[in-house]
Amino acid sequence: MARDFITLECTEAKAEGKPVSRYISSRNKKSPNTPNRLEKMKYNWHLKRHTLHRETK
Repeated sequence: MARDFITLECTEAKAEGKPVSRYISSRNKKSPNTPNRLEKMKYNWHLKRHTLHRETK
């Protein structure tokens, strides 16, 4: 199977010292479109707004 499960973690909440929000998503391992870490705008419940979430290791 070429799908890889990843965890997306909020970058803004970590910088502010608030609890981070995490999402689980999947991506294609072999896709040339996403060679680096994936970044998506997702909703953070603690900050009550959409923030940038980046793939963790």
